[in-house]
Amino acid sequence: MRIVIDTNRYRDFCDGVDDAVSVIRKSSEIHIPFIVVAELRAGFACGTKGPENEQVLSRFLNKPRVKILFADEGTTFIYANLFRQLRTQGTPIPTNDLWISALTVQHGLMLFSRDNHFEKLPQIPVV
Repeated sequence: MRIVIDTNRYRDFCDGVDDAVSVIRKSSEIHIPFIVVAELRAGFACGTKGPENEQVLSRFLNKPRVKILFADEGTTFIYANLFRQLRTQGTPIPTNDLWISALTVQHGLMLFSRDNHFEKLPQIPVV
């Protein structure tokens, strides 16, 4: 299984939540969008365990199965189409999650998240 991991599921994994640990262990590829890395680091910057959390994240990012996903020009077209779809449906989602959605679609991956608003985009397979 090839997955994109959202911020909440990365935190679940770090906290030892059984289903998160199981999915991540079974996945052949784990993709983490740059926006998720930024959200995590923003949390570290505001928390009391920033250096410890950064060490854990660095170890995770350096695993052979883990890749950071970056947006490119192609991502922007997908983002725009998803934005239009959500606007037409009257079901907007947070901007960061729209970027995560665009990267998931672009790379043909499954999304691993606890956020229900991704269900507003049926073209995104979820774990």
